[in-house]
Amino acid sequence: MLDYEHARHRMVEAQISRRGVRDERVLAALRQVAREAFVDEGFEEFAYEDSPLPIGSGQTISQPFIVARMAEAAEIEPSDRVLEIGTGSGYAAAILAELASEVFTVERHRELASQAEERLHGAGYGHVTVKVDDGTKGWPEEAPFDAIVVAAGGPSVPLSLQEQLDIGGRLVIPVGDRCGEQRLLRITRVAANKFEEEDLGGVLFVPLVGAEGWIDEDDRLSPRQTRKSLPELIAGAAEDLPPIDDPAFGAKFDRFGDRRVILLGEASHGTSEFYRARAAITQRLIKRHGFTTVAVEADWPDAAYLNRHVRSLPQPAGVSLPFQRFPQWMWRNTDVTAFIAWLRGHNDGVKDASRQAGFYGLDLYNMSGSIAAVLAYLDKMDPSAAAVARERYGCLTPWQNEPATYGRVVLRSGYRACEVAVVRQCRDLLERSLSEDNGDLLDAQQSARLIASAEKYYRVMYYGGAETWNLRDRHMFETLERLLDAAGPDSKAVVWAHNSHIGDARHTDMGSVRGELTVGQLCRERYGNKAALIGFGTHSGKVACASDWDGEMEIKEVRPSVPDSVERLCHDSGKRSFLLDFTRNDAVSDALRAPRPERFIGVIYRPETERLSHYIDAAVSRQFDSFVWFDKTSPITPMAGSKGQPGKVPDTFPFGV
Repeated sequence: MLDYEHARHRMVEAQISRRGVRDERVLAALRQVAREAFVDEGFEEFAYEDSPLPIGSGQTISQPFIVARMAEAAEIEPSDRVLEIGTGSGYAAAILAELASEVFTVERHRELASQAEERLHGAGYGHVTVKVDDGTKGWPEEAPFDAIVVAAGGPSVPLSLQEQLDIGGRLVIPVGDRCGEQRLLRITRVAANKFEEEDLGGVLFVPLVGAEGWIDEDDRLSPRQTRKSLPELIAGAAEDLPPIDDPAFGAKFDRFGDRRVILLGEASHGTSEFYRARAAITQRLIKRHGFTTVAVEADWPDAAYLNRHVRSLPQPAGVSLPFQRFPQWMWRNTDVTAFIAWLRGHNDGVKDASRQAGFYGLDLYNMSGSIAAVLAYLDKMDPSAAAVARERYGCLTPWQNEPATYGRVVLRSGYRACEVAVVRQCRDLLERSLSEDNGDLLDAQQSARLIASAEKYYRVMYYGGAETWNLRDRHMFETLERLLDAAGPDSKAVVWAHNSHIGDARHTDMGSVRGELTVGQLCRERYGNKAALIGFGTHSGKVACASDWDGEMEIKEVRPSVPDSVERLCHDSGKRSFLLDFTRNDAVSDALRAPRPERFIGVIYRPETERLSHYIDAAVSRQFDSFVWFDKTSPITPMAGSKGQPGKVPDTFPFGV
């Protein structure tokens, strides 16, 4: 059973206090209010993660840091009367009730208001009054208020709310484009007809709907004709790309040849065009610009096998063939095989071994193999717990926007009881794998680093969440740094990984909501303008994927991108394939600075829940330096032995004998 009190105190220290909230009364209030009592049944386990959770009527309970930040900004005194707009679950009202003498809260959804009122009174907050109404009108019968806190973003500050402030009263409200940049404002009434305004920084809130807010759920601050012109703006800035097999394709990326690190993304792990484009770009960078390190989102031991192959080095005795675990097709496919063959041929013509190009894995701690070990153990010891684990591994991605997925797979006691044995099994698996694969000093050093901290990695991975993601990306980045250091001060690296890794998380929901970081973000922080982050996208086609973790590979139709998404704007430009360089076009860069839905497909693709399972809000021109577009794409072709496609294509070396 989760110790909620301990989790609550840990949340306050790790997520609230360390991020700058200093008001001791606010921190004490967050330590006091039981957030698990304000979330829907089945979500209690996630109550103290710093993320929003669903509460019905298409609304969410705000993340704790935002609640704390707004309460601190309101400067509430014990004798104050406070008005809250947007009751939601009632959690923020409970925090305000810990700070003030009276709290009045307005919610436009009757079902939410009724549920919140029941929760608040059940928790003993009798001095909170709930009302169903248009929040933009405030609560004039109870005015004036010492503080007003608005939990939704409006196009402007409602005049009614300003007028209901007492002299010296503070109004805290997000203002700005509904799906774009919002600013958190503090309005202080200093005299009857005089107000002072302070900008407290950028935020992203749901829309404030009402007579003095948004007209309805679908309107935006920006006029329709401006939105419709965005595809035309993209079409004007886009540089048409030749066919991938044309040498001119790779030459389009010569502009990045002076960078230390170039990160090449993908919007799915099963799209042929993404693999072939990255291969063509990388070949050009190796031949013309002196890049010698290819670092990919793959396990270190498996990639080390291919690295020895492309350098014509002997394999250690007894070493296993690479990429035998789920998702085999991600690297055991014809596009990767062709690139590995090219890399070996290139190196054969380079006499100086130090100038040969190497192929390295960044995932040092063997996540896919470890997940397989977890599932194998649980299948044997507790099949129902294995079903829980299989579902959770399939949905624990940084772009997952449907917490209900977690609610269906709440951890059972049997799952928790297996933790120690599973962690031990993962560590044993890792030690065996690495002990067989120490072909050189770099391998040995990386293996020693990993084994020293393996238990921490696997214990975190076992339960999943933001901490798992951050450990993984930080270690991928540290591995990249060590590869560059080992190759010398003039070395250059190309990174192949998913858009979710190579983009800058600070400009997506991953960073702003879940507190996650990425390799791309860390590269920008470390290398500045010597790092280039290049994302990839598509509108429709087919993709190789699975429906669940460790499931069979399937070929699925990629659903057409949703309206107003990054992908739909690119599709509506009318161009089939292009490069959009944000560093060379300020107009399109500025137009795409506001967060919009962006599609992420990993090895798991669930089109039936696509909008919630595979889209996040991202400011694409800040997330990436450039964006590569293929309007319609095709699936990769797996090699023989890939799960779900036995014998589809004859296996060739280095994947088979």
